[in-house]
Amino acid sequence: MSLINRRQLLARSGGAFGSLALSWMLANDRLLARDKDDPFGPRPAHFAPSAKQVIFLFMYGGPSHIDLFDPKPELDKWHGKEIPVFRKEDAFMGKTKPYAMKSPFAFSKCGEAGIEISDQYPQLAKHADEMCVIRSLHCESNNHGPALFQMQSGSIMSGHPTIGSWANYGLGSECDELPGFVVMMDYQGAPVNGAMNWSSGFLPAKYQAVPLRSTGEPIAYLRPPAGVSSSRQRGQLDLIAKWNQQYAAANPDDDELEDRIAAYELAYRMQSRAPEAVDLSQETKRVHTAYGLDNKVTAHFGRNCLLARRLVERGVRFVQLYSGGNEGPRAWDAHDDLETNHRLHCAETDRPIAALLSDLKQRGMLDETLVLWGGEFGRTPTAEGGKGRDHHARGFTMWMAGGGVKGGKIYGATDEFGYHAVEQPTSVPDLHATILHLLGLDHEKLTYRFQGRDYRLTDVSGNVIHDILA
Repeated sequence: MSLINRRQLLARSGGAFGSLALSWMLANDRLLARDKDDPFGPRPAHFAPSAKQVIFLFMYGGPSHIDLFDPKPELDKWHGKEIPVFRKEDAFMGKTKPYAMKSPFAFSKCGEAGIEISDQYPQLAKHADEMCVIRSLHCESNNHGPALFQMQSGSIMSGHPTIGSWANYGLGSECDELPGFVVMMDYQGAPVNGAMNWSSGFLPAKYQAVPLRSTGEPIAYLRPPAGVSSSRQRGQLDLIAKWNQQYAAANPDDDELEDRIAAYELAYRMQSRAPEAVDLSQETKRVHTAYGLDNKVTAHFGRNCLLARRLVERGVRFVQLYSGGNEGPRAWDAHDDLETNHRLHCAETDRPIAALLSDLKQRGMLDETLVLWGGEFGRTPTAEGGKGRDHHARGFTMWMAGGGVKGGKIYGATDEFGYHAVEQPTSVPDLHATILHLLGLDHEKLTYRFQGRDYRLTDVSGNVIHDILA
């Protein structure tokens, strides 16, 4: 009689359920690769990544680069005078004038690198040596809707996958109990375009973001109906899976059913993990205070920043936070009174963002977490009405920290008025190519076939900004 080992015993007995359980436990502990057909499981990068996850701090409405990160002393000299670079066709609103408007804020050189940052971001300024400030962004539209689409999906048209979806598609999820792509809105609502801002477009729906609530139930409709026990729900899912598998066996060309089965299972697992992930009572009072949860001005965005740290800590690949809700003064859309608008939104975000960077660094997570700050465009150096600034797409600023970028660096420049990107101009596809590169993905190889052609996030352009890589 031949002897069998433990692995063979598990495989042969109990309908092989012992082997199946062992495989799941090993995979769950990252000791065994998940099934290659697992639609949510992690997938290898194209090359060694610098960043494992991304937190995108999206300042919706158009934060003013010349009032926050790109000071222009020439505007003081030209204040109230017509600047020679102004073009009427660049203005979005008819009441925008060609006359320079100086910044109401003061700047100072911060950190050893001496990066100039507005006095409206005093806490963030302490992290100047961790920031890479890109002053030469430009985009194709000065209209919120198309500009939002481009900044998040690479195209000014709707229907394309957003960058978080591409990252989720390319790399999969490190956590099998939470979604790979999460979005959190401002307390005053979602930006224009709504859910299309985090859509998976023509990618399978499983790669779109899951909106996370900062209060109440973290995910809408996640809890089972009252009176439905866990065992009953498990039985329902098993029965549905059985029917779906029977249909899939008879229809091998329909590959959506396996994804649907996996989505049901993910939702089931999330019922236990998602509430734990958003339970901020597990954090100390010191952490709450650092993020500004004790202050009504900073509490909402601070809570979302803390949630972002907890999510990436648990393996969520891409987290996007919005500051600014709906339209007008509730967003960074300072048409009428830039000083009042930006004082408010900077006050809401300064302390939480600084706390997020400090927290990630203290936990040893900043090196593997790319933090990105910016909006869909900047604002004009000229006046709209008397005290506001119009939308501006010709030149604006974004910054990155951690995740493999050089800290204490300024890249690119706008002209003396902050109007055009003139040194090392950086397109949105360049930005996207660089983010994917930091995640270990080649933007030219990350493609998806749709309607007879291979699509990618950067379409037919985009160059990695190697000068900012650490």
